[in-house]
Order: sequence, then C-alpha cells, then structure tokens
Amino acid sequence: MTRHPAASHGAAVLAHEPDGFSLLVAGKRVLRHAADAPCLFVGRGEERMEMYRGNFDIEDYVVERVALRHASMTGETVELAAGPGEAPRLRLRLEGGALRFEALDPCVNRLWLRVPAEPDEHVWGGGEQMSYLDLRGRRFPLWTSEPGVGRDKTSEITFRADVAGRAGGDYYHTNYPQPTFLSSRRYALHVETDAYSVFDFRHPDFHEIEVWAVPERIELFEAADFLGLVETLSARFGRQPPLPDWVMGGAIVGLKDGARSFERLGAIREAGAKVSGLWCEDWVGLRHTSFGARLFWDWRADETRYPGLRQRIAELSEEGTRFLGYVNPYLCVDGSLYPEAEAAGYLARDGRGATALVDFGEFDCGVVDFTNPAAADWFAEAVIGRNMLDYGLSGWMADFGEYLPIDVHLASGVDAKLMHNPWPVLWAEVNARAVRSRGRTGDALFFMRAGFTGVQAHCPLLWGGDQSVDFSRHDGLVTAICGALSSGLLGNAYHHSDIGGYTSLFGNVRTPELLMRWAEMAAFTPVMRTHEGNRPAENLQIDGDPEVLAHFARMTRIYAHLAPYLRTLRDEAAARGLPVQRALFLHFPDDARTFAIQDSYLFGPDLLVAPVWQAGESVRRAYLPQGVDWVHVWTGRLHPGGAEACVEAPFGRPAVFFRADTAQRELFEGLPGAGGV
Repeated sequence: MTRHPAASHGAAVLAHEPDGFSLLVAGKRVLRHAADAPCLFVGRGEERMEMYRGNFDIEDYVVERVALRHASMTGETVELAAGPGEAPRLRLRLEGGALRFEALDPCVNRLWLRVPAEPDEHVWGGGEQMSYLDLRGRRFPLWTSEPGVGRDKTSEITFRADVAGRAGGDYYHTNYPQPTFLSSRRYALHVETDAYSVFDFRHPDFHEIEVWAVPERIELFEAADFLGLVETLSARFGRQPPLPDWVMGGAIVGLKDGARSFERLGAIREAGAKVSGLWCEDWVGLRHTSFGARLFWDWRADETRYPGLRQRIAELSEEGTRFLGYVNPYLCVDGSLYPEAEAAGYLARDGRGATALVDFGEFDCGVVDFTNPAAADWFAEAVIGRNMLDYGLSGWMADFGEYLPIDVHLASGVDAKLMHNPWPVLWAEVNARAVRSRGRTGDALFFMRAGFTGVQAHCPLLWGGDQSVDFSRHDGLVTAICGALSSGLLGNAYHHSDIGGYTSLFGNVRTPELLMRWAEMAAFTPVMRTHEGNRPAENLQIDGDPEVLAHFARMTRIYAHLAPYLRTLRDEAAARGLPVQRALFLHFPDDARTFAIQDSYLFGPDLLVAPVWQAGESVRRAYLPQGVDWVHVWTGRLHPGGAEACVEAPFGRPAVFFRADTAQRELFEGLPGAGGV
C-alpha cells in the first residue's frame, strides 16, 4: 500500500501503514489492520431467536466469516476486500472522530471488529451490568431482556427457574444493554447500532465486537482522565432530567394494599420514618395468577380498590407527601383502553395483519406501537397525561420496556428485531413527553429498568430491576451496586433499587437481616424506595417487624440528612453528567487497585460506602483509595488511604467513610449516630 499523510479529525487520526492502516485517538492506537492480522471480518449468519415472557433463547449459525485482509485507502476512505483483485465488501470513512461503515456487499449481515488490547487493561460499560463491573475476561451479548431469576447457572434457584419457565438467566442478561465501553487506556468506544451485538473481552491481545448488521458507525472518545470520559459520554448520550427536590425529603414507601396502604403509611411515619412519597403500583387494581398478585394492566385509577383516591392524593400532597403509581406500554384485552387503542390502529400487528397478542402469564395484552406517532401521542396525552398526571400522580414505575416481541409488525415497517433494543428509548420518550406537556420535568419522577443508547436523555431515574430477595452473588443486594456503577459510567446519574429485592420464588423469602442491610445501602443512593415484592403476603415488609421498622426509620433520617450534599451532586450531574454513585477509579485513576472493585462505591466525591452484602457478617473490610486519608463516620477514627480498613458494621452502621479533606465535614459529622453518638 502506498503511504499517504495521516488524516486527522480532532483527536482521531487515520494513519496509513505499509500493509494496512491504523486508527489513533490522542496517540492511542485503537485499531490496527494488516494483511496478516486483519481487524475487520464480515459474513452472513442465520439467527434463531425465541422469546418467552421477556426471556430469550438466542443462537447464531454463521454461514460465512471472511477476513478482510486487503485494504485500499484513498484519502480518508478505506475499502476492504478478502484479497487483492477481489471485489471490496466494506467501506469505512473517518468523519468527526467516528468510523462510518458502508456494506458494499448486500449479502453481508454480520461484522466483527478487533480492537487491540493490553495484558493489564481493564474495561467497563456495556450498559447496566449486574454481575461484573470489570468486563475483561468475559463475553457480553447486548440485548435487552428480562435478566432472569438467580442469574447463576450453578445455583438451585436458577435451575428451578429454568425448568419452571425458562427464566433462569445468566451473568450477562440485563434489562439495559448498551454497546459502549470504557478502557483503562482512557478512551471509550461506542457502536452506533440497534442490532444484537456482542462485546467479547476474553482474548489477551484484542477485544472483539460482533454486530448482527453493518453498524452505522464506531464512535471514539478520549480524555485525560476517567471523569472527563464520563462527562464526554454523558454529553453524547444526553443528560438525565434533574432529580426532583421533594424526593430528598425521605423514602418513597411502596405499598400495594388498597385503601389500607394509607393506614400503614401513617404507622410507618409514627415510627419516625422520613417519607417523601407513597408508591401504590396497585392503583390500577389487581388480578391473581400463579406467580402472585399481578396488576390490572388498564391504566386508570381503580376507585373500588382505592375509594376516593383523587382526594386522598390531594390530602397527601398537603402533608408534603407525593403519590406514585405504575404503568407499562401494554394493554390487557379485558380492560377499557384496549378496544379504544385497537379501534384507532394503535396496536402492533401479527403476521396475518390482526392485532398481536402477548401472553404475560395467564392474561393477554396488546402492544402499543410507538413507531406510530399517533399512538405515541395518544399514550402520552390520554393515558399518562390525563389518567395519571392530571389525576394527581407525581411519579410512577415505567415498566417492561424490554418486552417488545420480535415477531410483531410495526407501523414504521422496521423489523421488530431491529426495534427491540431501542424500544426502551421510545418508551422513555413517551413518558418524558407526557411529563413535559404538563410542565413537570424535574418535578414528576418516573423510573425504568430497561434502557439502551440514548435513554439517558429522557429517563430521570433507573432502577436495578427484579433482584432476588436474598444475598446471592449474581441476583442479590450486591448486584444493585454493580448496576449503578456500570450504568453511571455511561451518563446515567441516578440509580436505585427495590429495598429488600423483588423476586420471591421456590420458598426464597426475605429475612429481617436482608431488609435492614438493603436499607443501609439505599440510604446512600439517590433515591430510597421500598417494594413489597411479587409475593407480599409471604415476605417480611418494613412495617412487619418492630426492629426492622425502627432500623428503616433511622436510615431514612440519614438519607434526609444528606439532602444538601445530594443537591450538590444533582447540580454536578446537570453540569457534567457525573453519576451520584461512582466507581472508585473515577476519582482515583492512578490507583489500579480500584479498577475492579464493585462492592463499594463513592457517593459523590467525598463519601465511600461499603455495604454489608453477605449474610451473617457484622465486620466489613474495604479498600480505601490512596492519596487521601479517610474518616470512619460512626467512630471518627482516621484511616490511611492505599490500604484496607476493617471496621465493625452492626445494623444501622454500614461501613461509610468520608475524605479527611472534604468541605462537607460538618454535614457528615452531623449524621445521626456519627462519631459514636
């Protein structure tokens, strides 16, 4: 190949090499192509995808995979072929720091890209990953789905969930995938595609990206430090709407007990709990199934279950407490909204042209087709706007964004397999549009578990999904930390989880210990919210045990005490896109010992939180990053950075430290119980 001068776009440089080309970003080689070591492969595959209630069985038969060894470069454009004299099959072009791709062979529907790796490199991202923060050494398919029960193929609960309903899951299953990763080499790479893709970080010499389509482009970002990378990515994907001020007054208490929910809320307050909201997802009524009590998916108030609800909401508001509900993008066939939507043509179709019906476990639903602008407008205005916001709701769980069936026919004409990943973003847009139409952005709060590239700009709060009600490594309390840290690296500033977990199956039920340890962690997150779970009658609730309730009340007071600090973090999120919960390495980029830590985190720049996440433990060991000294909140003792601290962690006193040089010392020393008081 003839040498030419390097072509530069900002920090990205496409450099000609004797036998290929390199792509450098701020001097870092992120691609290297040569005839004997090609970085690009194309081919054809025949996928098999089966969906069962949000869980997917996916496999691919690779018909062809061809190395594109021959590169022909003209200016800033490269055409690649299998060999000299053969027809080029792929064209790429550097534009504005991104590599744009164009398939020259219409038969190509698979692309593989190899990115050089270093032996000691760490990699993070991939959306919201629940099992591993550092992705190195593992393979991660990126497809929004139910995360599965247990998420560990060696555990009994996962095995039983697989047998009972193909719902066991694995370490890589997530509601919120995103084809973006950050490297400890201080660059980030994003694949702009809606298709199924895979990040494979198992090889010591390269990372391999697999896409079941020719992606639109590969985007590359670099910064001097990790905070700069996160800020850049947040600007790229969109900043989250601000966290409402009212939320910081206390916990959002989740009760689904009909009118009795108000009585129970009063008792929880009398126990000394700070409460900012009452969340009744059963505001729409219930149906009973073998899984447990399920909501009636017809999005209007059930005033039989909640008599005089509109007035009760107004009374709560006068007391300084907001009311929240629940909604998802499906309509049950036996509800009032389904015939209205079907008559207007707002529902997705099946292969025969009839309304597509989805079995959600003993009841069927229609899929509101958000690729139809009229359907999206109707749902935003008539359902969320009139039935929820105008009724008095200040927030809701916006559930089930990952459930788009892959065999439905959409108004846009786009294959549902290509709409499946971005579907949560459309769902978030509908919710955000409704909130904006009432002038309530930054006041009304909806939270989602599903996501994909771009959800950041619309969804004000993520939640970690349906963890098991236990301490398990891959589906318990500790996974909520990993989910917050991984998603936070991609511009999701606000994350929280169900206190006590959600999924209770096969005799797995909450313990007082689990509820108390989960509440301790939640006090140091952007939002404290409880959930009664899928089987409320079989599981302990926060008001079901005096000791648990007293402990919960204390943790809500700790959360509310930190509101001034949380407001500064909200301001920082708005200005820079930095998450509230942060991986340790964000502020300590030169301390390699922080790169793989995922069971402790920074709450903003000044607090380090190491929750107890294993049953039966009352002592916590936590690594404190080097370069600063740390003060143990509850005893006031000073601990040096760059070493492990071992502290007592009885109930009510999780391992929490603040930087000795913080400007927030007075606030932290005033925490209830701080300094041994």
